[in-house]
Amino acid sequence: MQFRQLRYFVKIVDAGSFSRAASVVHVAQPALSQQIAELEERFGIMLLQRSARGVRPTAAGEILYKEASAILHQLDQLPSAIRTSSGEPEGTVSLGLISSLAPKLVGGILEECRTSLPKVTIRMSDADSHGLESRIAAGSVDLAILYEDEFATALTRKPLFRQKLYVISLEPLPGQTHVISLRRLAEMPLVLPGRTNGRRVLIERVFADAKLKPNIALEADSLSSEMWAVRNKIGCTILPVGDMSHFGPNAFAKPLLIEPPIHLTCSLVHSADLPLTNAGEAVRDFLLGFIERRVSQADMPGTEWIAKT
Repeated sequence: MQFRQLRYFVKIVDAGSFSRAASVVHVAQPALSQQIAELEERFGIMLLQRSARGVRPTAAGEILYKEASAILHQLDQLPSAIRTSSGEPEGTVSLGLISSLAPKLVGGILEECRTSLPKVTIRMSDADSHGLESRIAAGSVDLAILYEDEFATALTRKPLFRQKLYVISLEPLPGQTHVISLRRLAEMPLVLPGRTNGRRVLIERVFADAKLKPNIALEADSLSSEMWAVRNKIGCTILPVGDMSHFGPNAFAKPLLIEPPIHLTCSLVHSADLPLTNAGEAVRDFLLGFIERRVSQADMPGTEWIAKT
């Protein structure tokens, strides 16, 4: 049994339905149902009664709700209790960054964190979203900033902002100045990540909904190889990046906004089972303020801050 399953159970009882709870904990409804099914199998008894009007706990579920609420309350109090007793945050925090955001954020995070949290050491790594989620599950990454389309995995997450996707090309595309239609984009050779990549899944779904098919010229296994292919004119790519100035002046053409817009959600995530250390809590709080300031700057267009305070 895992703490996240207890937390999901309590949220479902509080919300009175799986769909409302799914929006609160930012987990897809099928994944939430699977977690409760595993919990019921573990206890060997039905915990929730489902009906057209929603869900309510069984007699056994009422007992679990009461006990789980108390356990989770104590668990939630641990970080603040430890932080109060231990004074200034100190230690090493492993932070993962989605590869497309890393060039924009790494320098600022390291510089400002060194000033705000002088006794905390940040260990940085980058990968795609699936890779970062796997590292969190393995315990090799404490916190990660990544892009998501659906909240399918069981993580503690805080959605931060929505990001529009742009077409990235080496040279300006003929007849296109600021935006490009999805139908026109379907005619262009594209360099995209593999089919299991979340960005690729989203792009394929958007094309399919429009009854279009992307013209895949190359599947890339990393962002660096993706950009290498674009630099060598194999095709364009589609990224949640609206400014390419960090590659150098005139390294790429000005990104084109896709019409209608395609969005990904940037979230700050960590394990739903393992509480963050004192240093991890401090870095998480620092990142919330830093990223909110950062996305309002001119070199990060196409963002919409959605985090609730």
